[in-house]
Amino acid sequence: MSKQILMIVGDFGEDYEIMVPFQALQAVGHEVHAVCPEKEEGETVKTAIHDFRGDQTYLEERGHDFQVTATMADVEPSDYDALVVPGGRAPEYLRGYEEVLDAVRHFFEADKPVAAICHGPQILAAAGVLDGYEMTAYPAVQPEVEAAGCSWVDEVTTDGNLVTAQAWPDHPEWIAQFLDVLGTEIEHGAVAAADD
Repeated sequence: MSKQILMIVGDFGEDYEIMVPFQALQAVGHEVHAVCPEKEEGETVKTAIHDFRGDQTYLEERGHDFQVTATMADVEPSDYDALVVPGGRAPEYLRGYEEVLDAVRHFFEADKPVAAICHGPQILAAAGVLDGYEMTAYPAVQPEVEAAGCSWVDEVTTDGNLVTAQAWPDHPEWIAQFLDVLGTEIEHGAVAAADD
């Protein structure tokens, strides 16, 4: 059954962590609305690509222009079945918007599925919703999420309604666990041969 999913994005959010779940969730039949504070439907956010090359932290390069598909001021979180919070640098400033924090709180208060990756949990920590959860995030965010009351693990984790991952290399497992929490069933049938 198709779900309505809200995704909160912003300038210099991680390109893969926005594009891959946005397209993957649509590919299995869900409707995804990507929103950004102060951006109207059809406007774009600039993304960044984070690469891991053995340095002490990630390398950041310019990504794509990603078009938001709805206007945040017009969406009602209660209309959505689930939430996706990508990482990158965007969460650092998005957590300063009360409308973002209120939206996040709705999904936790209603016990709806939430998928967060990389720096996305910075928003969850600012919303005050992590107390008691077991979770992960980008390793540099560990002190912040632990201070928000969660216990840390080093792998993709599902705890109740919350699915978390460290970064985009975790996509296969993170998206699969989120689809399980959503109750998404994927069936593959035989391809019919074309008649000659």
